[in-house]
Amino acid sequence: MIGLLLNAMGQGLCIVGAMGSGIWTAAAINLNNWQGFNIGWVLIAFGFLNAVINQFLIRRLDLPRFIGEVLYAIFYGYFVNIFTWLFTILGVGSWPIVARAFVSCFGVFTFGVAISLYQRANIIMHPNDDTTNILRFKYLKGNATASQLIDFVPPVILIIISWIFSKQLLGINIATVFSMAFNGVIIAWSDEHIWGHLKHNFKLPENVKKIVNK
Repeated sequence: MIGLLLNAMGQGLCIVGAMGSGIWTAAAINLNNWQGFNIGWVLIAFGFLNAVINQFLIRRLDLPRFIGEVLYAIFYGYFVNIFTWLFTILGVGSWPIVARAFVSCFGVFTFGVAISLYQRANIIMHPNDDTTNILRFKYLKGNATASQLIDFVPPVILIIISWIFSKQLLGINIATVFSMAFNGVIIAWSDEHIWGHLKHNFKLPENVKKIVNK
């Protein structure tokens, strides 16, 4: 629950601060600008698609995992809308540019810490972050930064497509660069320094381990 709220709060800060955001949120912002889709609903749709992809990445059907991730994505999108509304009411979007840049980068830091917490807990997490967790431990030998960079490819493609058709590029600014450069670093740092006794417990079934080893 702490991870869910921190994640949604960080994304809300980025959206209202309007100085860039995480790359997936930036993709949702640009789809909103191009097609008018509600940002929260776009994030929920992204989550559902990620949950489906994760079933292929782990190479087995895991219904509890799938259902949990879809539920997380629904609550996540709902709380992002709430925090976006709250920070809008508080006037964050009208703050000076330097202050908005700071809060947007702080938002990136906040959701990086959140990702670290619920990836380590490994009970229920945002499906996109489970994707990076699977990539990190099943395919990339524990490299958090590499898993994050690979995960950035789909939203970058969506942003480019939206830009081509809308002729506008939104949600891309200093905080986006900060996120792409340091999100993996923040997660790895949080693993050691934020609630450090909470350790990764990501495990693969024996039959999957055999496939990976081959």
